[in-house]
Amino acid sequence: MGTGAVFRVDGLRKSFGHIEVLGGISLELHAGEVTVLMGANGAGKSTLVKIVSGVYERGGGMMHLAGADFAPNTPAEAIRAGVVTVHQNINDGVVADLDVATNLTLDRLSGSGAPTFFNPGRVRREARAVADRMGLAIDLKARVSDLSLADRQMVAIARAMAHRPKVLILDEPTSSLSSAEADRLFQLIDRLREQSVAILYISHRMSDIRRLADRIVSMRDGVVSGVFDNKPLDYEGAVNAMLGRKIHLDRVVARSSARAVFTAEGLRIAQGSKPISMTLGAGEVVAITGLVGVGKTALAETLFGVRRPLAGVMTMDGKPYEPASAGEAIAAGVFLVAKDRATSGIVGGFNIERNISLPFLKRMSGFGIMKRRAERGIARRQIDELAIVCRSERDELSALSGGNQQKVMVGRWMSQDARLFILDEPFQGVDISARRDIAAKLRASADGRATLLFVTELDEALETADRILVMSEQTIVGEHRNEDIDLERLLAEVAGGPLHSAA
Repeated sequence: MGTGAVFRVDGLRKSFGHIEVLGGISLELHAGEVTVLMGANGAGKSTLVKIVSGVYERGGGMMHLAGADFAPNTPAEAIRAGVVTVHQNINDGVVADLDVATNLTLDRLSGSGAPTFFNPGRVRREARAVADRMGLAIDLKARVSDLSLADRQMVAIARAMAHRPKVLILDEPTSSLSSAEADRLFQLIDRLREQSVAILYISHRMSDIRRLADRIVSMRDGVVSGVFDNKPLDYEGAVNAMLGRKIHLDRVVARSSARAVFTAEGLRIAQGSKPISMTLGAGEVVAITGLVGVGKTALAETLFGVRRPLAGVMTMDGKPYEPASAGEAIAAGVFLVAKDRATSGIVGGFNIERNISLPFLKRMSGFGIMKRRAERGIARRQIDELAIVCRSERDELSALSGGNQQKVMVGRWMSQDARLFILDEPFQGVDISARRDIAAKLRASADGRATLLFVTELDEALETADRILVMSEQTIVGEHRNEDIDLERLLAEVAGGPLHSAA
């Protein structure tokens, strides 16, 4: 465990116009330690990272790297100095149209001192060395665009490792990783500790924080609101410092429903998979949890009409439900908040009002003319009910924080009455405060419809759902009422134990 301050920020300030985003941030990153940075959306985390990584110019204060002044004007300068950032947006860390090998060696190929001639064999050898250090088991010839979201994330992280950084900044790195992939990342971080790399790890996942953190720094409103480095670490204190209010971590009071809204019998979503059967009741919030890659998104898309099931029968309010498209699903009252809001949800150039009304334009128009007052009223109501932080409903979505963008996506589908409301990883990449706002609104508005959440994090299921279903290998392997749950059994099901033992 290192003790030296490899990187130090003193009184860092940044304003955009008259709005002060950072109000004098000071923090240290120590050699061989993982410092976790926690902060609600809008706390200033992203601005801090962009200044450190050379995207933004600081407005005041100083930065020091290994005892010398550090003031990068570009990301390339920061990288050359030994400060490497893996951003939450995976596309910022990879070039999708290139193969894995080229991505892993891209900075050497394009930077100063790059070879005059391109040597594919040398590129593959160097890429293999990077991949081996990372434990990356991916075809180096594969195009990144053809990889899964989790594999693209791993390539982005491996590319950062190729720089052998003094300081590594990881922004929500496990948001798209399976448990096994996250464990591999954690093992790599442990090795980097031994090599005296200073790591700034931005996350809201308590499982990550408990596994990795040597120190926790909480931010609120552009300043450091708490530093926690006494052992054992005060996790609840860090959350409270981040939010500025007491958070109660009590689970929900589970509700039951006697009236079925949706049923599935013998549903198969993949070749060779076992059938899925389930019933979702009115007023009930059900969570389906499982590791990345077990079929959660495929099931969500099947229920929403994007995929066709290989077998099985679905009903809605006792009648056959056989959607051939997302449009037919929406017409039947089945709505989906998609997993990847950047490509399947938001329209960054549209304002909040239009993003919310987009799937329902026909309902909000008459004779080809939009009912602007109704559209605006619906948007304002969702802003109020979900506590969306914005100036008005006319703000462009791209100007909002990630958590507030996610609230807009949830508000879009909650603006109209649904029979079945599906949310695929609705809390991915959002802070604890936004997560609790969304979960509270889902439960408060659940009467009359069935609500189905697909989540990887068990905490999210425990804090939101009345029942928890466990998915493994494209089928349901366990069901639990959210009351006195046997967590050991549930975790064994998540790992695929019962399914494998039955095979």
